[in-house]
Amino acid sequence: MPRMTVNDQPVEFDMDAETPLLWALRDAANLTGTKYGCGVGDCGACMVIVDGEALRSCLITIAEAEGRFITTIEGLSRDRSHPVQQAMVAEQAIQCGFCTPGIVMAGAALIAKNADPSKQDVEEAIPNLCRCGVYPRLVNAIQRAGRVTRRQETISAAPAPGISSEDAAAEVPAIVAPSEREE
Repeated sequence: MPRMTVNDQPVEFDMDAETPLLWALRDAANLTGTKYGCGVGDCGACMVIVDGEALRSCLITIAEAEGRFITTIEGLSRDRSHPVQQAMVAEQAIQCGFCTPGIVMAGAALIAKNADPSKQDVEEAIPNLCRCGVYPRLVNAIQRAGRVTRRQETISAAPAPGISSEDAAAEVPAIVAPSEREE
């Protein structure tokens, strides 16, 4: 059973080791913010951060994720206070919202490495497809998030979520906490 850390919590997936991380997160961990878009790594809707890198979770198995640190959109910021989340709202870079979690995760990984990205840096780091075409506002949002990270600017907070991740993931039968494992 592959073990990893998801959103700062140690987990063990009681699933086939070749299961894509996407399905373990969505189906077993009830972390449905990670979206299924294409299943072949083209769209980026399933982007998560693995050991600091933005990766498409449909392309990595839970065996490949073993021992690694995974952050999903639910773990990025419980109160939506991450600069990328705030800037996406402030710049109105969200339309239908389907691709937004993947874009935010790719943007967060970029900002963690480069808080002053150029337009080209943003375009290269965020390969996500968006049917709504928010690309110009997306570049502005990521650059604004960088300014917030550098403390050159502030953004008024977006509203807090209506439910906690813990409540949303209350029943997760495929995850066994280390303390509950039968040895």
